[in-house]
Amino acid sequence: MNQGAEITYWIAFTAGILSFFSPCVLPLIPSYLTYITGLSFSQLQESHPGAKIRMTVLLHSLVFILGFSFVFITLGAIAGIASAKFEMYLREGLVWVERVGGLLIFLFGVHITGLFHFGVLLGEKRVHLHKKPSGFIGTFVVGIAFAAGWTPCIGPILASILMIAATSGHVGQGIGLLSIYSLGLGVPFLISGLLFHQFILGFNRFRKYIRLVEIFTGVMLMIVGVILMFKLVDNLTMYLYQVLPL
Repeated sequence: MNQGAEITYWIAFTAGILSFFSPCVLPLIPSYLTYITGLSFSQLQESHPGAKIRMTVLLHSLVFILGFSFVFITLGAIAGIASAKFEMYLREGLVWVERVGGLLIFLFGVHITGLFHFGVLLGEKRVHLHKKPSGFIGTFVVGIAFAAGWTPCIGPILASILMIAATSGHVGQGIGLLSIYSLGLGVPFLISGLLFHQFILGFNRFRKYIRLVEIFTGVMLMIVGVILMFKLVDNLTMYLYQVLPL
């Protein structure tokens, strides 16, 4: 793994975490958990749930994560394949793809911060499942539906990671970036399910800071866009290695 790739993987993991804390995902976590597990809110909110409840939450959460990860990783593979093919036929043209991709990521960041909204580009595309299919297969399907339901919050973040994958020139990096992104989104979801009582308490305190997280996410995407536009990944990597040698 080269140093530039390490930076983009950290960006992807951070983007996954920020997606979880976005206004379109975080408030819906209790609803998703009750929906996929079939447990009541009161059962999930017990301060000391039994082993059976914990196991139900653990297994269904993992299958749900696998469902949306399958979609994201497939998209990453497609972006990586397209990038590799493009680099094969027109290597110099990839530079312009990277610059345009950086510009789009920058605009996504502007949208999320609220400085300007691009409604035409980032319209809502939700997939609704009125009745969950039974068992783990049903939970997997719900995970796929969650991934397909790009909202104006998570859409720009995911699109930005896909844009980085599309400028990588490698299929493996496209798969790796979206795998790491899915991990960043999935780990907080799993922890929230297993520690649901604490999650509810923490969410009630954290709710007022969601807008600040949204602004931070937008600023981060704007910075990443500038880095891509001016090909500063290698320079940034070398600087970080000098400042943080470990």
